[in-house]
Amino acid sequence: MLYLIFWFSLVLLVYVYIGYPVLVALLARTSSTQTQSAVTGSDENLPFVSILITAYNESADIEATLANKQALDYSSDRIEVLVISDESDDGTDEIVQRFSDQSAIPIRLFRQSPRQGKTAGLNTLVREAKGSILLFSDANSQWDSQTARQLVSCFDDPNVGYVTGKMVYINNDGSLVGDGCSAYMKYENWLREKETAIGSIVGVDGGIDAMRKDLYQPLRADQLPDFVQPLKVIEQGHRVVYEPRALLKEAALDDSGSEFSMRVRVSLRAMWALKDMRHLMNPFTFGVFAVQLMSHKLLRYAAFMPLATFSLAALLLAGRGGIYALAFVGLVALYLLAWMGHIKSKDGNATPVFFTVPYYFMLLNIASFKAASAFLKGEKKVVWNPRKG
Repeated sequence: MLYLIFWFSLVLLVYVYIGYPVLVALLARTSSTQTQSAVTGSDENLPFVSILITAYNESADIEATLANKQALDYSSDRIEVLVISDESDDGTDEIVQRFSDQSAIPIRLFRQSPRQGKTAGLNTLVREAKGSILLFSDANSQWDSQTARQLVSCFDDPNVGYVTGKMVYINNDGSLVGDGCSAYMKYENWLREKETAIGSIVGVDGGIDAMRKDLYQPLRADQLPDFVQPLKVIEQGHRVVYEPRALLKEAALDDSGSEFSMRVRVSLRAMWALKDMRHLMNPFTFGVFAVQLMSHKLLRYAAFMPLATFSLAALLLAGRGGIYALAFVGLVALYLLAWMGHIKSKDGNATPVFFTVPYYFMLLNIASFKAASAFLKGEKKVVWNPRKG
């Protein structure tokens, strides 16, 4: 029985992190799916777009975010910005109102009271939006000047219903972290490119998304819009694609505690989303996408379980030598490197990738374990606090 646990756990882990990406890459090579997109050159062909921003106590970032949206290379008579303040009490509302009074593009402020969270705020804004295309931005998101055009161009393909861009992390001085992404984001973005080639991607970034307004479906306040809304689009028979030319610059979190808390919160809400949308995991109805959703999300969030059973089995079988001893030594090395990565992440200096990758791998799995524990207790997260980079 112990041998069975060892090998089953190992095979499952290898599939989640290596086997599924290889499978997607092979399918992408043989797929005929293409996204018909090109940056629209003529303003006459640009659709009217509405940029939606939810904010809670974002006085430190909201003015820079609005200035960033005002500076987008997009016709000023075909764009509007809608901001909803989730009962902010730090002057966010006054900053938005003051900026809107002298803005070159329409900026409308709404207030949500009492606090109801991001999803409820988006439901309100969508009802008020005039655009045929909705663009979603976080209150601290800094977009490249061409981002709106790049996102909108993907809708030249009538099968596309939802688009996500590429997030790159930046340091406090504005320089890119690594060559634009952490190792984790490089991995995720590579997967998104391959999944787009197959048909649809599974996960989006949330701070740099766009969708057709007529496909938007109001969600419950406890549902994660960055996860559930794209799944709703797929449910309606449209594609969700990745556009790497649409760039979002976001401050890297320099506090590992903040990063961990964010991952727990996102993982918990994603687990509830998987429960709500579990019918999409039926391969007889949704084909390849059902396999993608189970592999990329369900098994990924549950990977802490085979990791734990594999570790325990390797420990108990290490005395048998051979592959079992090698596996035990490998796990010890993984955990030591992860711990050293955790320690080095606190000193603020650049950390070698052989420390950061094991550390982030463990951070994600421990966050998933904590989120799963909360999920089993029936806990939900609705409201949020600003990220601290």
